[in-house]
Amino acid sequence: MTAVIPDVTLSPYAVSLLRVLTVPGAAEDDPIAREPVDTSRLSDRELGVLLPVAFRLSAQHPAHRVVGAIVTAGRLRQPAFTPEPCAAMLSVAVEKLERGGYGGYSVLAVNALARCEGPLPEEAARSAGKLVTLLGDRYRLDHPYALMALAGLGGGLTARIESKLFAWSLHSIARDEAAVVSALGPTAQALLAEASGERSYHSPPPLPDLWQRLADLPEYASFAHRALEAAHRRVADIQSGRIAYKADAAFERDEVGALGRAVRVALLRDEPWLMDLLRPLLLGVAVAPTAARTAPSQALLYEVARAVEDFPTPEALAALRAARAASRHKGIHKQLDRELRRIERALGDRPDVAFRLPDLGFGADGVRTVTVGGYDAVITLSHDVDLAWRRADGKALATVPAAVRRDHADTVKELRDLVKQARGHLATVARSLEFGFTAGATLPYRRWRDELAANGLGWSVVRRLIWEVPGASGQWRSVLPTGDGFADLSGTAVPEPEPEADIRLWHPLNSAANEIRGWRDELTDRELRQPFKQAFREVYLLTPAELQTETYSNRFAAHIVHYRQLYALVKGRGWTCSRLGPWDGGDTDDAYRVLPGGAWRVGFRHDFRDQQPDGVECASTDRVWFDRRVGGAWRTAQLADVPAIVLSEAMRDVDLFVSVTSIAADPQWLDRGDDLYVDYWREASLAELTATAQARRSALERIIPRTKIADRCELTERYLFVRGQLHTYKIHLGSANILMEPGNTYLCIVPSRRGPLEPVFLPFEDDRLALILSKAFLLADDARITDPSIAAQLRAHR
Repeated sequence: MTAVIPDVTLSPYAVSLLRVLTVPGAAEDDPIAREPVDTSRLSDRELGVLLPVAFRLSAQHPAHRVVGAIVTAGRLRQPAFTPEPCAAMLSVAVEKLERGGYGGYSVLAVNALARCEGPLPEEAARSAGKLVTLLGDRYRLDHPYALMALAGLGGGLTARIESKLFAWSLHSIARDEAAVVSALGPTAQALLAEASGERSYHSPPPLPDLWQRLADLPEYASFAHRALEAAHRRVADIQSGRIAYKADAAFERDEVGALGRAVRVALLRDEPWLMDLLRPLLLGVAVAPTAARTAPSQALLYEVARAVEDFPTPEALAALRAARAASRHKGIHKQLDRELRRIERALGDRPDVAFRLPDLGFGADGVRTVTVGGYDAVITLSHDVDLAWRRADGKALATVPAAVRRDHADTVKELRDLVKQARGHLATVARSLEFGFTAGATLPYRRWRDELAANGLGWSVVRRLIWEVPGASGQWRSVLPTGDGFADLSGTAVPEPEPEADIRLWHPLNSAANEIRGWRDELTDRELRQPFKQAFREVYLLTPAELQTETYSNRFAAHIVHYRQLYALVKGRGWTCSRLGPWDGGDTDDAYRVLPGGAWRVGFRHDFRDQQPDGVECASTDRVWFDRRVGGAWRTAQLADVPAIVLSEAMRDVDLFVSVTSIAADPQWLDRGDDLYVDYWREASLAELTATAQARRSALERIIPRTKIADRCELTERYLFVRGQLHTYKIHLGSANILMEPGNTYLCIVPSRRGPLEPVFLPFEDDRLALILSKAFLLADDARITDPSIAAQLRAHR
């Protein structure tokens, strides 16, 4: 059985739900009212039909289970409204407000208006007019943009409400925005209300095409340009003294919101004029015109950063970095550092703009030389950016020449700024490539060649990565870039692909073990340090235990971790999570990360355990699961259905969380005396190696034979054995904890900030790998150890 409700054809399941909500007695007779409601069987339009019906009913209705499920689905999904259900939502809001209900129902009505798929009937305008009157008479104007949208539909604002609204809220730039959108009609006004962030508890997620719809309005695009010009002029006047300076007062709250929307639209449209306004604007709001450590508008600085995170470009990221460098406010540094990391990650989802690199004068060799006062400043791109000085005869100098520092201080500052700028661009390209890499993204070879390889900055990154190009047989072929093309693992030259052929980064997940070993050997022999871990990248495959649990993994469950360290690392890796602690609701949290491409997200549950007497907070880890985006909502997926690269890259993050923050890696934990945690420490600190530790072992296989202590070392499955003159030691490759033989006596060595005692090539950045090597060099020469704490332990073991 199907039914047609106005212009929506309902499925039998939707008809049954509608019946128990609307037919007297049906909720008592129909078993569907007592069964779990499967809202995934409802289309977005069917959900739009059922929502106003559900909102009309009380929590005591016999079909309250159905009501709750429909309302919850409306909050998690993107309901679609044809004209009649949209009008019904407006009518529901009127009924709720007339009974003194929650003012947020007016926002729900505007949410429906933004999602309406046709011209509204006349009763919708009447309901909107009633809502405007009710809001103006009885409620605080907490949602001014929603009120304006309703007024646009219901005949306009009355003089009294308009006076109240503008006195309370809108200032000059925001007034301009409101006037522009008001002339475009109620749908545009509803979009503005949604873009402003006005929401109620039951609002659906923001429209996925919200900003594109605003950007497609020529009038709004013109406003965006005009608004940013006005903001630029105002900041210039503050910096010049024409406007008196007051900290954090350059723009009102609603102007900050309007400018944030203007920046988003300009970024999305990739407007050519944007950076000429945005860069000086950011510099102007980040630093006071006086010597004060304040800023004209931290609020606008952070709002622009959030806008750039939504629609990142390399140019906007560089402008934010410049603002961060110019600011004297430590709080700005801390906040922008977090924002910049998020923007770098977000660039991975915009490969169309991420690889736009400026020409900073570096050649194919990654070197730029600048002559200053008879000396050469040499900037070199490698895994970092180095600035060195040499005399005209080529002799290297340890520091900046005194004459250059004295006579050319401005040039020295410019060169140091250039180093920072180059370092930032290298980080942006590397992060963007890595995030696209985890999604299996490809690039047309023409873009790779013209935008990356042809630029000195880009070439410095791509030449140190393994790529795959189409082979003659149609199979992917792994290659390393050379100065005049590519070469495979055997050193054989490989022809360049056709300009429109795809090129992609090589991933060990798709490769045989002998190929992985070959590339690891090749990169180590060349001492080629990759911009991110690729050849030595960990791989995580689905296990039999995970096939049994089906929808979740306990692979990293039941570990005890330092909670504050875990929280910082989870946030730093782009996951969303809430702070836990000894308060109501602070015992459990589910951290989420939406993976590149936006189709999948990973969840990671963790629980607060306790706070130690010295203030150290402990947490325990729990399950990991995956959600797939279906119809605008997240649905838990079977692990077997998760793409292999999605599962591997997400598990890599969780392995990192556990291996870095586990108390098993804390060499001083035994001194705390908690028997339960000490038992965990003893077991986990010597446990079977995780994938992260296995990659570390693979690196040590290649590093140790190249060192002067090679004859004193032996690598086993879990340990690096080191023969000293006093004892033999075994260093666990996961935790880096040390046991002395005979007797497996624990040796506590608190890590220092120094690395290995001699220069050692590391194929990737890993603090634990550097720590293991540092301990190995120390213990190989144990007779010369003078540290009193370590020496006392060595004597006691005798």
